[in-house]
Amino acid sequence: QVQLVESGGGLVQAGGSLRLSCAASGRSLSDYAMGWFRQSPGKEREFVAGITAISWTHGTTYYADSVKGRFTISRDNANYTVYLQMESLKPEDTAVYYCAARPDFYNTSPGRYDYWGQGTQVTVSS
Repeated sequence: QVQLVESGGGLVQAGGSLRLSCAASGRSLSDYAMGWFRQSPGKEREFVAGITAISWTHGTTYYADSVKGRFTISRDNANYTVYLQMESLKPEDTAVYYCAARPDFYNTSPGRYDYWGQGTQVTVSS
């Protein structure tokens, strides 16, 4: 069982930055691919960014087109925490952001992930 806890959300003006964190409770995430997803009211949960397990391609990353060049997913060296650095934020980035874990390789479908955090709200004002 993997328990994930997100933090770092908040209110920011357009053009600003935030860094989200996703921590696993007492265990390394090195064997897990991690994904960041977001969901706005009335919309489906959508893929934002993913990173493979360290044991698979040493942490290859992948981004949705809507965030490419603005967001960066990374792991800390101990692999207990995964981050989502968000730059040049736009009002359309407003959503609840979730991290999720699955074995080995990331997937863009939420249904492919085994473990989820509770989510953290990001609000970008214009």
